[in-house]
Amino acid sequence: MKKTAKPKNSNRGKPRRRVVPFWRHRHFRIPLVLLLVGLAAGGSWRVWQSGWVPDALEKVKWAAIKASTEVGFKVNEILVIGRSETRQKDLLAAVRLARGAPILAFDLKAAQKRVEALPWIKKATVERMLPDTVLLNVEERQPLVLWQHKGAFALIDTDGEVILRKGLERFSDLLVVVGPDAPKHASKLLEALATEPELMRLVKAAVRVGGRRWNLRLKGDIDVRLPEENAAAAWTRLAEYEKTHQVLERDVRILDLRLPDRLIVRKPPRQTKPAKGNGQET
Repeated sequence: MKKTAKPKNSNRGKPRRRVVPFWRHRHFRIPLVLLLVGLAAGGSWRVWQSGWVPDALEKVKWAAIKASTEVGFKVNEILVIGRSETRQKDLLAAVRLARGAPILAFDLKAAQKRVEALPWIKKATVERMLPDTVLLNVEERQPLVLWQHKGAFALIDTDGEVILRKGLERFSDLLVVVGPDAPKHASKLLEALATEPELMRLVKAAVRVGGRRWNLRLKGDIDVRLPEENAAAAWTRLAEYEKTHQVLERDVRILDLRLPDRLIVRKPPRQTKPAKGNGQET
């Protein structure tokens, strides 16, 4: 009796093995990486300089970005945090981003630099919140004083930097400082003056003298000369004099605090009466 031959294909009915393209196989990828490394270490610089590799990578990059927008990676919303003085349209103009634009193509660093160039912006961060939101977080400058220099006014922040030179009307209640280096030292001066709030309310202007110290102009046209060192202590001393002697209510023109152990008071000069004559002008 003859034996029945078994069928040649004994795997019939079993799940078929997935075929992996040869370029995805790890045995192919390892030599490919080694080849690229060898080209980088050897003569590939000429190929790179020719522009072929960068151009190819650029095309791949933009093809991927285009594909990403089709699956939802595009700008739908721009969130702004920390804005107070800066106009929204100025921020959006600096960001240069429209709804529907590819979010992965957005240059965060370039946008940050443009935003930080705006007058009120001290610091900014720009982030992607994938898939469709850009977050803009800004820290604005804090106005401190008005700087009078060469006949013009400028708004100065707490770091001594100029914020604005026009449209300053709404900041007219700020202290006016005068002197080439006044903005840089204004913050420290205001810290000293703030130790005596009641007295500080009387200060209208501060003049920087010789790049070393301050003269203050109070309401009633009284000048206060602060020392170069320990200005805050001298200011406190004047507050004590005012509480005990009401020195600011007297007929004084100058209060000199430059000596640590005394207050020098100078009164306005007396107006002399014109001498009686025969009525003829000379």
